[in-house]
Amino acid sequence: MGEENLRIPQHVAIILDGNGRWAKAKGLPRHMGHVEGCKTVERTVEDAARLGIRYLTVYGFSTENWKRSEEEVSGLMDLFRYYMVRLLKIAKAQNVRVKSIGDRTRFAKDIIEGINRLEEETKDNTGLTFIIAVNYGSRDEMIRGMKRMLQDAQSGALAAEDLNEERFASYLDTAGIPDPDLLIRTSGEMRLSNYLLWQMAYTEFYFTDIYWPDFNREELVKAIEKYNKRERRFGGVTCS
Repeated sequence: MGEENLRIPQHVAIILDGNGRWAKAKGLPRHMGHVEGCKTVERTVEDAARLGIRYLTVYGFSTENWKRSEEEVSGLMDLFRYYMVRLLKIAKAQNVRVKSIGDRTRFAKDIIEGINRLEEETKDNTGLTFIIAVNYGSRDEMIRGMKRMLQDAQSGALAAEDLNEERFASYLDTAGIPDPDLLIRTSGEMRLSNYLLWQMAYTEFYFTDIYWPDFNREELVKAIEKYNKRERRFGGVTCS
């Protein structure tokens, strides 16, 4: 199937897995895998925009990643600082709007300011919306959302009869963003890892053995081709 005939998913979510294993396989320090992984993110943003994807969400740093070694976490924070500056330039050049989901309050002040700047200075861009999940965990997201929901209920702003799926989703970090049509996970792992659990109720999954630093436009197109071959069903499984 040629690219011109592809039905392009509106929203693609990606779990960027395999940076460390990529580096180990090449005899490189682990942090070099993260450096190459960031370069792959840059290329993928551009590829997604050219293909016509409207929303791209990547799992940049999970709530569980704080459990990694202090050295690795510190290196990831420094890398994040560097690539926020690069991402701002790319976003302005490519007309990309950047959003962040997750609890940013745990980050250092300069990182929080960098995230805020990314969002503020790209908010009027009309191309691809690039969503970075940082210090994100879906269970944490739902608990934070439910706390806000309880506050509204206690203040009288929310009544029990007003609560439905749409209202619940409005309390999540992804409020106003359509649910993912396609999830891609690299490196051969086949689990969700606490990622967008509510939002991916009807998402199609695509798993590849490719490590994230080796992911490219060809692999993205291959995932979309697989997505095109599946018949989308909603509302559960029926038996015949």
